[in-house]
Amino acid sequence: MALLKAARVSDVPTLDILVPDLAAAARIGAGAKQQRAAGRLALIGHRGKGMNALSSPDRRLQEVKENSVRSFNEAARFAIDYVEFDVQVTKDACPIIFHDNFIFTEENGKVSDKRVTDLRLEEFLQYGPQNKEGKNGKPLLRKMKDGRILNWNVQSDDPLCTFQEAFEKVNPRLGFNVELKFDDNLVYQEEELSRILEAILKVVFEYAKDRPIIFSSFQPDAAQLMRKLQSTYPVYFLTNGGTEIYTDVRRNSLEEALKLCLASGMQGIVSEARAIFRFPAAIAKIKEADLSLLTYGTLNNVPEAVYMQHLMGVNGVIVDLVPEITKAISDLIAPPQTDMEIEDLSSKVMKDATSTPNFTHREISFLLRLMPELVQ
Repeated sequence: MALLKAARVSDVPTLDILVPDLAAAARIGAGAKQQRAAGRLALIGHRGKGMNALSSPDRRLQEVKENSVRSFNEAARFAIDYVEFDVQVTKDACPIIFHDNFIFTEENGKVSDKRVTDLRLEEFLQYGPQNKEGKNGKPLLRKMKDGRILNWNVQSDDPLCTFQEAFEKVNPRLGFNVELKFDDNLVYQEEELSRILEAILKVVFEYAKDRPIIFSSFQPDAAQLMRKLQSTYPVYFLTNGGTEIYTDVRRNSLEEALKLCLASGMQGIVSEARAIFRFPAAIAKIKEADLSLLTYGTLNNVPEAVYMQHLMGVNGVIVDLVPEITKAISDLIAPPQTDMEIEDLSSKVMKDATSTPNFTHREISFLLRLMPELVQ
């Protein structure tokens, strides 16, 4: 998909479209009551300040190493509420933060790879920059979706890190959106899932303190089991919402995601943003079920698309272009008149936004016409 750059809609044609009142009941966390208001929109940094797209011509996506302490703290400089990151568990039961299923390096001109979860912690931390001064790590490479293997070059590098390190070193004001990462091509038995999730929970219960936490996963069984294992933190189900098709039908639509959440007591859904625009009627059903709704995807790099989701009742968005989107959204949505603590997706209801939209009727009209083309 072509990269969608952050930009405002301007000088657009006027269309004869009436824009309905899309204010929705915003609800965050278990047991909260719905409010008939457009709630404050939570902004979540994807893998910190944004994912690394190594083959992209957009240098903003190669600024700082994704899923690193540096990236999380860089994101904290902006008006975001949470950082999202991927947690896997090493062979010796240590939760680490890394997105890909396989890690690549090059030695003596030969590229090799290993499954991340087959590594012990000591082996995993040998890749890339090292914390110890003067020590060189193994070259870190990354495999692209088209099969190319590129050097993982970014403008501001940082060592790989553990889940525990994130709690210890990341700005305490930030909440953590912890994606429970599993390989789509593997079948996991409940015993194995339990071992992985319990290792993650051990770190959370020891180090989270008052930091807001939400769990999420594309793996339906893992999401359900996390909900069974603990009731302190909410669990959200991640879904492409039908933009991709899987053998597990629970992953193939917003309707299936809703059914899964209701059956297992999960508190919310994290959907690909395109699915929300393709199937907007699903939003009302999700709200009626008293669930929270977040979105992710490249469409969230477009301020107008993010703002439209706010009007439609989406509670939060996961974004890559953290500086640009936070600035754009602050311009589109006026800040509350009173001081407000960072919204806690894990336990609070979104407070009413005392905001005045900056969109003109002609901008909204244009966007409604443009949106079907954006989500193709």
